Amino acid sequence: MFSYPSQRMFKGTPHRRLLLGIGAILTLILTLSLPAAPAEASTATCPSSTLSQPFLKWGDESFYTLVPGGHFEQAPSEWTFSGGARLAAGGEPYGVTGAVGAFSLALPAGASAQSPFICVEPSDRTFRFFARSEGTAATVLVQVVYETSKGSVASAGKQLALGSRWEPSPILHTGAALVTAITGETVHLAFRFTAVSRTSRIDDVFIDPRMR
Repeated sequence: MFSYPSQRMFKGTPHRRLLLGIGAILTLILTLSLPAAPAEASTATCPSSTLSQPFLKWGDESFYTLVPGGHFEQAPSEWTFSGGARLAAGGEPYGVTGAVGAFSLALPAGASAQSPFICVEPSDRTFRFFARSEGTAATVLVQVVYETSKGSVASAGKQLALGSRWEPSPILHTGAALVTAITGETVHLAFRFTAVSRTSRIDDVFIDPRMR
């Protein structure tokens, strides 16, 4: 059962307490996959994006936009790789970006990759991607990292067990509406993938700018 953070966790400067509070909320949302609570619209707007329905085959009729460099078809300079993360031959076979890609992200155990920070609004509530294990079953940790004027904060994340076939991830929640409500500003987020065990493969990372 989930336990709410104790008051002791929030000691320190106001900015520190704010970031810890945001991190706790992100963890709750991502771990339990709860729908984000409604929030007032931000006064600023993010750039428009090209939309598609990449998960329609799996019963998801939502429109999504590809995260920058999220198809991994070329060295994504805007992504941050560590621990042996690299591009590897072979990608999801469904061609959801319009064509079957030749490459995907490979994460050996302990390796991590983080997307660039992208502008989000309260309506940017969910994200999905394709993943599989390389060989035996693998586990990947998925985290949302937020960048605000008070600093950066990451959720504790959600661990996903991966099979040997390419499959879409569950619908995961960004927490954008709640973080925007807490900070009162347009914020930016990034997605961080870390291989917990074995080698994970990630491809075609999408975010859903619902109602934008």
